[in-house]
Amino acid sequence: MQRIPILQIGKLLLVTIQVDLMDQTALALQDDLANKIQRSGATGVLIDISALEMVDSFIGRMLASISGIASVLGASSVVVGMQPAVAITLVELGLSLDGVRTALNVDRGMALLRQATEGQSDDNESDGQ
Repeated sequence: MQRIPILQIGKLLLVTIQVDLMDQTALALQDDLANKIQRSGATGVLIDISALEMVDSFIGRMLASISGIASVLGASSVVVGMQPAVAITLVELGLSLDGVRTALNVDRGMALLRQATEGQSDDNESDGQ
């Protein structure tokens, strides 16, 4: 089974999906990412899907699930690089990915994560006062 690499850049994790996600690969990614967030204390996850040309309902749900898991573990997440055909397919399948933040490219996604993680540290500081 193929595994998707997860790179750590400071307190952020970068997941670049460069292969068509088979169900087993997607499930392994979910587990690997949850473990990596927990071990690293990452505050943000950037999921680059620019190489994905097709999705099905399972992959759409997995993207939403991965974002939800990251959130529960205290990390913000952003999906970047969605191809127009992928966006159209997700909408046609009725998967609007509620709660999943998206950005057009990696630069915009990183900016969103920086904003989110700055907001988290501000929230943590105000909790102590």
